[in-house]
Amino acid sequence: MPGLILSNSTDVLDLDSVMKTGSGVQVTSGVTGFGMPPVSLQWLEGVGDGATLRGRRVPARDIDLPLLVQGSDRDELKLLMRRLSLMLSGPCTLSFVEEGGEAWSTSVVRVGGGDYTYGKDTVGDRDLFTVVTMRAGDPFFTSNVTNSAVIRKFTGRGLLPKLVNLKLTSDQAFGSVVLDNTGTTGAYPVWTVQGPGNNFQAISPSGETLVWTGTLQTGETLTFDFKRGTVVDQTGANRYAELAPAPRFWQIPPGAGTCTASMDNTTVDTTITLTWNPRAWVVI
Repeated sequence: MPGLILSNSTDVLDLDSVMKTGSGVQVTSGVTGFGMPPVSLQWLEGVGDGATLRGRRVPARDIDLPLLVQGSDRDELKLLMRRLSLMLSGPCTLSFVEEGGEAWSTSVVRVGGGDYTYGKDTVGDRDLFTVVTMRAGDPFFTSNVTNSAVIRKFTGRGLLPKLVNLKLTSDQAFGSVVLDNTGTTGAYPVWTVQGPGNNFQAISPSGETLVWTGTLQTGETLTFDFKRGTVVDQTGANRYAELAPAPRFWQIPPGAGTCTASMDNTTVDTTITLTWNPRAWVVI
């Protein structure tokens, strides 16, 4: 299979290193957890036959990694086991790297495994076999390829990248962006707005709307992270309270679609940037 990598803020473990260099940590056959994640469904049963689907959620997924840890001698084996132990002692990122360089990753934590039978899985000399079970709270894999679109106002006219045929005032910014989500599930957008302007709104391809009622001065920026459900300015200050009631942090559905952004009291310095990373149910 394509390469697997475990990483955190201090270390990176290439799980194909034994095949490449003769020592390191190597994932072996028997990996599970990269297919369809489990699904939890909510049904409503009435007085008649059958039931009606009321909702669906995708819970966390478990991933089993059979590992060979191999060093040139006992000292290197101990060093490799120390690195692996430190990696698995907290949250880390599991990445599935395609030959072309695109990586699909998810944050994982160890929830089991890692033990071994002395005399069978190792004799403490040069190698050790074990299986670790990782749990991904986000059951989808996110691509490292970031897509982006920029909406920028012209003097007295509309916005790039696509002008919308609407009657606007000279200080109003309005633009639509054609999106192509190449993933197989919804992607979370990140909107970055550079002032001046006020009353920003972002409308999804299906019509869901997020409205922010605050004001940005020239040089100020605001970032809307739809996955985390946060709104912060360039100082890191929380501006969530300036959202309109019942905010909807929507997703970009798979395939092609058009979303819309608008803002009042803008100038040529106003810029609206949209970025998103595709997500997938399955990597293979």
